[in-house]
Amino acid sequence: MNRTAYLVLSDGTVYKGEGFGADISAVGEVVFTTSMTGYQEMLTDPSFLGQIVVGTYPLMGNYGFNGTDSESSKVQVSGFAVRNWSDTPSHALSEGTLDQYLAGHGIPGISGVDTRAITRRLRNKGVMMGTLTVGVDPQEALNRLNYQDHYDGMDFVQYSTTKFPYRWKNGVFSLDDNPNTESELRIVVTDYGVKYNILRILQRKGCEVIVVPADFPAERIMELNPQGVVLSPGPGDPSLLKYVVQTAKMLVRKVPVLGICLGHQVIAHVFGGTTYKLKFGHRGANHPVKDLATGKVSITAQNHGYTVDSDRLPHELDVSHVNLNDGTVEGLRHKSLPIITIQYHSEASPGPRDNEQIFDRFLELVRSD
Repeated sequence: MNRTAYLVLSDGTVYKGEGFGADISAVGEVVFTTSMTGYQEMLTDPSFLGQIVVGTYPLMGNYGFNGTDSESSKVQVSGFAVRNWSDTPSHALSEGTLDQYLAGHGIPGISGVDTRAITRRLRNKGVMMGTLTVGVDPQEALNRLNYQDHYDGMDFVQYSTTKFPYRWKNGVFSLDDNPNTESELRIVVTDYGVKYNILRILQRKGCEVIVVPADFPAERIMELNPQGVVLSPGPGDPSLLKYVVQTAKMLVRKVPVLGICLGHQVIAHVFGGTTYKLKFGHRGANHPVKDLATGKVSITAQNHGYTVDSDRLPHELDVSHVNLNDGTVEGLRHKSLPIITIQYHSEASPGPRDNEQIFDRFLELVRSD
C-alpha cells in the first residue's frame, strides 16, 4: 500500500516520496553517506544515532538483511532516505526485505526522493535538522521540527553505550582460514558506540576483549588489568563529553591507547586540543587518507561530523594521517607515550579492509610497553 511521506528539512525544503519501514515520524540531523554497499552495517552503526541518513547510491536493499552483518544490537538511525529499495532481494543469507527490516526495528524510511538533490543541498548548505513523516502536512511537520532539540546540543553517547561491562563472546566473523582465537592480550574497549567488528577483529588477533560503559571509572578499568585500551567510535560532539575526556586523561599515562573516530577526538581533548564541526561530514567507504610516515594512501571507511582542529594541536601530539580531500586530521601519534589514533574506521563494515593493520600497530605497542 502506497503511503505518501515527506522529508522536511529545517530550511523549509520538502521532498515528497513514498513511505516504507515503520509507519511513524522521525526527527534527526539529516546527513548523507556515499557507501555503495553495506546498508545493514550503516543502519546499525551507533555513530548514526540521532540522524536521518540519506544513501547516495540509487538502490538499497538488493541483498536483503541477515543475522551476521549488524554492527550493534539494533538499527541506530532515526530514519532512512533512498532513491529506490528492492522488494525482491537476492542473497543466500537473506532473511527478508529492507522494508521488513526497518519496520521490525520501528524505523521509518522514505523512497522515491531525489537523493542527489538532497545530497547537493546538504553539501551546499551544510547538514541540518529534518523530519521524516507520513500522513502529516509538510508545513505542520516543519512547525513541529522548530520545537525539537538540536543534534549539536545532545550527548548521544549516553544512549549508545552499554549499560554494563561484558566480555565479548559472540564469536569471530572472519574471511581468514585460521583466525587466532586463543587469548594472548587483555584489551578493554570503552564503549562510546562501539561497532561489533572492532571486537571481532581484536578477538581474531588473539585478544581477550572486555567492553565497559562510557562512564566506567578509570580506576575500575585498571582493576581489570588491561594491557591496552581502545577508545571506540561513537555519535555526537566530543566537546560535550567532559566525563569521557576525564576518564581517558587518567588512562593515557597508565596503558597503551588506541583511539578510533570519536575516540581519536577524545584523545585530542585530553591533551588540550579542540574539535569543530564539519560542514557536511565524512560518511562513506571511499575517503582517501595518507599515512605521513610511509606516504601510503589508503581508501577508508568514515562516519563522523566533527574533526580535530589542526591549528590548535597540542605540542605532545603529531599528525600521523591526513585526509586528501580536504586536508583534515585523520590520525594522531603521541611523541612519547604509546598512544595512536585514527579518525577513520579501520574495522570498515561497510568499507574496504585496507586499514585493519592499525590494530597490528596498536598490539605491537601493547606488547612492547
